[in-house]
Amino acid sequence: MSQREAKSALYDAFASVASALGNGRRAEIVDVLAQGERSVEEVAAEVGQSLAATSHHLRLLARSGLLRSRRQGTHVIYRLTSDRVTELWSAVRDVAARHVAEVTILAGDYLGERVEQLSAAELEERLALGKVVLLDVRPEAEYGAGHIAGAASVPLEKLPAMIASLPKRREVVAYCRGPYCVYADEAVRLLRARGVRARRLDVGFPEWRRSGRHVEAAG
Repeated sequence: MSQREAKSALYDAFASVASALGNGRRAEIVDVLAQGERSVEEVAAEVGQSLAATSHHLRLLARSGLLRSRRQGTHVIYRLTSDRVTELWSAVRDVAARHVAEVTILAGDYLGERVEQLSAAELEERLALGKVVLLDVRPEAEYGAGHIAGAASVPLEKLPAMIASLPKRREVVAYCRGPYCVYADEAVRLLRARGVRARRLDVGFPEWRRSGRHVEAAG
């Protein structure tokens, strides 16, 4: 192999990683798995795809080195290969948000009018002072895989039933998967409609964890 051919092959190998993310469903799968490992069936339910289509996307991501799998009984469980994959996905998402005008329009269509937010630094300070009730409104499996220390697991569908039990004098903060996750926005809208002071964290669990802030896993 000539030096030119070797260099071309090397850069093709680099580009194969970007190619693996060059599909919306695969990007969404990486976003889901950034929360923690999941079975093929769970991933399929989250991204609204058939098992066959989801398995295809997962295998392609694995062949590109972005995922690893293991067997658990009759189920195949997938996870991201490393935190660097989460960082790659975050960088791709942030570059698109900055430089692709259509992203802002599409995000508005999906998320609606944004609710009031607070930063990770603000939340960390308020948690230390005991001035906030923190709700993780992701699915319970994601909470179990890891969550912000001190957060209570309240998946969005369970929130209406527990609003009456929330402390009256503390602000409620909701968080979910990331800045483009709709669960936290919907939780805040519901809480405010019931007269509860509420905001959403401006990032998600993966960003909080990558910043080195305190996290924990369920029992």
